[in-house]
Amino acid sequence: MVNSLSAREPAALIWCFAFGIAGIAMAFLYPDSYMQDGGQHFLQSRWAWAHPPLFVSVWGRPLFTFLYAFPAVLGLKAAKLFTVAVCVATAWQTWRLAREIKLDNAALIIPILFLQPSFLLLCADTLTEPLFALIFVVALRLHLGGRVAAGMLVAGTMILVRPDGLFLGVLWGIWVLLDRRAARPWWRRIPITLLLATGMAAWWLAALVITGDPLWILTDWPPDWKTQGLYGTGPIWSYALKMPDVIGALMLVPFALGLVLLLRRRTHGTMTSSFLCLFLLHSIMRAFAIFNEAGYARYFVCVAPATALITLIGWNTISGWLARLPRIIRLALASAALLLSGLYALRYVDRIPFPRDPRAIDEMASWFTAHPRPFTRMIWSHQYMPVALDYDPWIEGVFSAPRDPDDDRGITKSYRLFWDRRDRNLAILRATRPGTLVFWDDSYGKWFDIYPADFEAAGFTPLRSESYALDGHFFRSWTREMTLYLFYR
Repeated sequence: MVNSLSAREPAALIWCFAFGIAGIAMAFLYPDSYMQDGGQHFLQSRWAWAHPPLFVSVWGRPLFTFLYAFPAVLGLKAAKLFTVAVCVATAWQTWRLAREIKLDNAALIIPILFLQPSFLLLCADTLTEPLFALIFVVALRLHLGGRVAAGMLVAGTMILVRPDGLFLGVLWGIWVLLDRRAARPWWRRIPITLLLATGMAAWWLAALVITGDPLWILTDWPPDWKTQGLYGTGPIWSYALKMPDVIGALMLVPFALGLVLLLRRRTHGTMTSSFLCLFLLHSIMRAFAIFNEAGYARYFVCVAPATALITLIGWNTISGWLARLPRIIRLALASAALLLSGLYALRYVDRIPFPRDPRAIDEMASWFTAHPRPFTRMIWSHQYMPVALDYDPWIEGVFSAPRDPDDDRGITKSYRLFWDRRDRNLAILRATRPGTLVFWDDSYGKWFDIYPADFEAAGFTPLRSESYALDGHFFRSWTREMTLYLFYR
């Protein structure tokens, strides 16, 4: 809301440095992902070198797994710091795009982007959305800069990071066909849109080379994606209610204003259509449980650069309305808006209880390291547990085993027990051979309908149990209570 915070390169560098430091701090404050999927993505990247089919996993996504396989060798912390670098690069590219389309106060795009609650939540995580956002903004810069073919080649890799790449890839093809800058009529541009399929073609070829299966993508398709209702449903307006978690409660006003202005003026359609594409599609999929849509606000991190640009346009409009106010008042209002947005985003991150789990798991893992037992197989309930003990979940050669039609986790997933299949899980426990370690908790363990007494009944010896009460770092909220167990056979 003040022109002194202008689009100068030093300002952008300072903002990137500041949020880079904040991201590094978050990597240490919150050692694990905020949900189990992040731990699974890390494990697939960590062990892909030993089990190459993981590189072409449908659930894990090839480009994400390949890029993260390098830092993952050094551990989860290195992978999380890699995400921080990805997010800083995304912010820098978004700033450059803001300058190229001649937006005022372009440097402010960096705090606006990072202070989106869901973006801040994932800026030091091992989920796929931040990498998708980087690819998206790079491709968008190429497209808007007139390098349409190069933009399509980059955009074609979005499918290698998240399923949303399919929807945005189709949208991208429409942009190319409707591009008024092109000299040729739209029907003569149809063949060039095939560049958007090059990422998918590369995936198929890599899968064929690695697995020898020309139908690998179908073979590895997660069965739970075919089962509707696994994560429930919600009303069609579910994502409208989640917008404060996507954009930030305070930034909703400039975002809504920017969106209305752009739609009315029919300008910057790539930004508005990319946001609206995901918003409408995810809203519909959530309402009808299509692809087991889970209703997570984090999905919109994929197009966070677009939402940040829309918000900046609204911000600049409000700034123009306040231009008659004294400069000191405008500076105070701008500073207060950013500060309050930062507090809201930090509160959103810190109040989520599950990232606190590693404090307990690391303590239990340290105890086991000090009192070791030789084990060749581990059964666990929380994805951070094999991370803490650097255990290879695929050590038993899951890829050579026949596909189990009842396995709802997919062929390249690492579970040995199954959700809500108590009789079957008990049979697995009874048949488990000596040299097996069980690392269990009373929270996620319930997903498998298996409880501590079941391990003792199956012949396991209890080694230790400990209860923990875990609070947030900055805000008092719901205390995360959990009990951890170690059993051995």
